[in-house]
Amino acid sequence: MAVRSLLLGTSLLALAGLGCGGGDGDDPVSRGRGAYLANCVACHSTNPKLAGPLGPEVAGSSRELVEAKVLRNTYPPGYSPKRNTRAMVPLPHLEEKIEDIAAYLGSISPSSIP
Repeated sequence: MAVRSLLLGTSLLALAGLGCGGGDGDDPVSRGRGAYLANCVACHSTNPKLAGPLGPEVAGSSRELVEAKVLRNTYPPGYSPKRNTRAMVPLPHLEEKIEDIAAYLGSISPSSIP
């Protein structure tokens, strides 16, 4: 009986976890969140509203900024950097994910409470 209850509980938890995925991943914000979590959180926080161990907060970043920093480690014309460092390296393998990452970061208001 205990084994049966354990199996039932584990199955229910697994099914609940499937429902917490944030949709089917077919929209740019969901894909961008996945790309951000897979590639950016080593330096930036898992919460884009907060600074990470090396990188600044990135919530609300424009597409232009995301493309410039991720692909070339530059800034768009007229942009004033949050930090005066050049620790980030270009990540050209993310070129096809720029739109999605920008959609995800742009969907998060930097001024809202984390």
